[in-house]
Amino acid sequence: MPIYVYETTDPSKPIRRFEVKQSMKDKPLAKDPQTGEAVRRVISGGYGVHVRGGSTGPSVGSVGSHGCGPGCGCG
Repeated sequence: MPIYVYETTDPSKPIRRFEVKQSMKDKPLAKDPQTGEAVRRVISGGYGVHVRGGSTGPSVGSVGSHGCGPGCGCG
């Protein structure tokens, strides 16, 4: 299940960020479960995990200098 980041939206208070494990089918939260304040879901770049060894295919980054493949234009 993915972990989503939320932040409070009241401009008169310090921003509070927190993480919630939710199904991708769940609607985004509207309120902070602890305080009841209005929140919005933050879009982030995410992260990946690269595990070496035991793989039968090429590892991420083994094609050129990035993991997209030849001719993608980003590397």
